[in-house]
Amino acid sequence: MEFLVDNLAPIMFFNLIAFLLLGFPVTFTLSAIGVLYGLVAIELDMMQPALFQALPQRVFGIVENDTLLAVPFFTLMGLILERSGMAEDLLETIGQLFGPLRGGLAIAVVLVGAMLAATTGVVSASVISMGLISLPIMLRYGYDRRLATGVIAASGTLSQIIPPSIVLIILADQLGRSIGDMYRGAMLPGLLLTAVYILYIVVMSYIKPKSAPALPPEARIYIEDNGSRGLTSLVALTIVASAVAYFGSQHYFATHPNIPMDEHIVVLLLLWGITAWTIALLNKLLKLKMLSKIAERVVFVMVPPLFLIFLVLGTIFIGVATPTEGGAMGAVGAIIMAVLRGRLSWKLLRQAMESTTRLSCFVVFILVGSTVFSLSFRGINGDLWVEHLLIDMPGGELGFLIIVSLLTFLLAFFLDFFELAFIIVPLLGPIADKMGIDLIWFGVLLAVNMQTSFMHPPFGFALFFLRSVAPKEDYTDKVTGERIKRVATTDIYWGSVPFIIIQLLMVTAVLAFPGLVTHYKHGEVLLEDSQIQFGTESMYGSDSYGFGTDDAASSFQ
Repeated sequence: MEFLVDNLAPIMFFNLIAFLLLGFPVTFTLSAIGVLYGLVAIELDMMQPALFQALPQRVFGIVENDTLLAVPFFTLMGLILERSGMAEDLLETIGQLFGPLRGGLAIAVVLVGAMLAATTGVVSASVISMGLISLPIMLRYGYDRRLATGVIAASGTLSQIIPPSIVLIILADQLGRSIGDMYRGAMLPGLLLTAVYILYIVVMSYIKPKSAPALPPEARIYIEDNGSRGLTSLVALTIVASAVAYFGSQHYFATHPNIPMDEHIVVLLLLWGITAWTIALLNKLLKLKMLSKIAERVVFVMVPPLFLIFLVLGTIFIGVATPTEGGAMGAVGAIIMAVLRGRLSWKLLRQAMESTTRLSCFVVFILVGSTVFSLSFRGINGDLWVEHLLIDMPGGELGFLIIVSLLTFLLAFFLDFFELAFIIVPLLGPIADKMGIDLIWFGVLLAVNMQTSFMHPPFGFALFFLRSVAPKEDYTDKVTGERIKRVATTDIYWGSVPFIIIQLLMVTAVLAFPGLVTHYKHGEVLLEDSQIQFGTESMYGSDSYGFGTDDAASSFQ
């Protein structure tokens, strides 16, 4: 009995991990273990029965949390865009633009993955869309199966780190920090990760030219009457639109001094998109023939997603809207885009809303389960056990971060990002804060690390999504008439390994160069002490859980 009293917290924690690894549902495992060990702790006089009476109040606090409203909004936006054919148009256009380059199709997949991440924020939608559309094309023209599948899976996981990621919303809520700050902090690592993916593709295409061949001439659609590709027209349009955007933004920058870099980028992109769209529209309506086919196609396909990105992230970054309001505007914008494209139907809308409801309920029920677990775990001083365990690690702050990164990476083999966010983060956040670690930096570090959970063989969800749409049997290509070999599961697994290594290098970069994340502080973001609540603390020491929409608005002062 004495041993049980002294070690009830570690027994409870490892019991939870064991049941999760056995495959029991996460919500019910968390709730059942929380109730069971809570009753054991009451029997052993380690916890007061009155503590359980606070549980209903905590559950209602979760349901009333305005911050979590951003989850269904961003999910609905992503699902509608995925079903409206935007991914297909983007892949076709950017594929034609970069296809003549060696490795161009793979580069197009990465760029589209980044754009889908910035508009959808849903990993499954990105991976499945690109797997259905781009994988057959890449196989048709002789791409290495491992490179093709790895690029698609890795590009889809960019939705995890590039705002408006649902994971970043959950992490901000659990760490008690502004979603807008978390978005700002994650932007540079997300874009840098995209650039490193492209660099890897370029290097591989030159080391092994046969692994990523260029698109053959007969597959190039947008060719001018004189036989050229029309890139000169596209370059000229880009230069003109960039010049107009630069000079047009000077008044805004002059009247808004000391604004952060992300706001600069948002304003310039918006003005560039408006200028390019106006020129292309006038060219089409007046039949001026100033633009080539590829230039016109690029503008009409890529500018609408840029407008949507501004509607969501731009309004958040410049302080016009809170993340919840930005998500709501994004959902409305996605519906409008689907209507304008003639793709919106009651069936599509119903399917998107059903999927959104399922995912939102999934998130809330896991949060309820983690509340029950954390209530008992904190009641038996489990948080103090974790704190003493990690603070006593050699190396101080750096040692703590390295141990946490290794622990997260290993647990990601077996647990998905939701489980990690709701189980691990509430335990680690208060410890990181006591050690003086910036929690936005800490959250982005965990997010980049948890991104590997989608890529880990054999349980990575991105690999499952890609396996579901990749050809399982040999088939005859409809365009060339040639027999194409199937994609083996081992191809998908081995294809993910280089990108897991790249993601781990990004974890190291974020760890070594905090400025990649902490640049968000240059915007003089202010938070009152009363707004800062950790996931675990809010379950016990407060009537509310996190902070709501009105509170979030003050983070952009």
